[in-house]
Amino acid sequence: MKLSKKGEYALRSLINLGIAAEMKRKLVQVSELAESEQLPVKFLEQILHALKEAGIVASERGKFGGYRLARPAKRIFIGEVVRLIDGPLAPIGCVSQTAYEPCTCPDEAHCGLRMLMVDVRNAIADILDRYTLADVVEITLRKMRRDSMVLPFSAEGASSAPPARVPARMARQQLARKGRPARPPRSSQSEGVLHHILGDYAI
Repeated sequence: MKLSKKGEYALRSLINLGIAAEMKRKLVQVSELAESEQLPVKFLEQILHALKEAGIVASERGKFGGYRLARPAKRIFIGEVVRLIDGPLAPIGCVSQTAYEPCTCPDEAHCGLRMLMVDVRNAIADILDRYTLADVVEITLRKMRRDSMVLPFSAEGASSAPPARVPARMARQQLARKGRPARPPRSSQSEGVLHHILGDYAI
């Protein structure tokens, strides 16, 4: 499984809508979501329309309209969103539980590749179907507070311009100026959601 740009933008926008809800913002305009994550507005509108059709987000029209989560973040599972936008989680069709397709293997029951891909599919689904948007939002806010970042969509971050998350490059520069080490170019286990939830018990 590889998350497409469409899937990435959908999840990033949902995380921002989740943060906005925590900050007591009722609605967020598409332009704000696009600016906060530096995303193309037209493409984002298409994605939000798909999320709305699926009942994940809701919208209100008008000058002061915008988007919000259609249901609590704790009831939006990450796997649900990925499947909606990008399709099955399985790396090959013969191990998919939602969109099974037979492969060209003459003996599926004894195919070593299929057995391996079952484990890959189960590992991916176990994480994406276990965690909700609320989990990711809570960890994101916790990490931003730890690093003394201005929270998006908060009263503290309000100004004449739409509230926006500090771009990653600027965030690293801010941390460097404060004497904290900049984020390493390669991701590590300690940066993952599992680590932040389970601490040293994460594997």
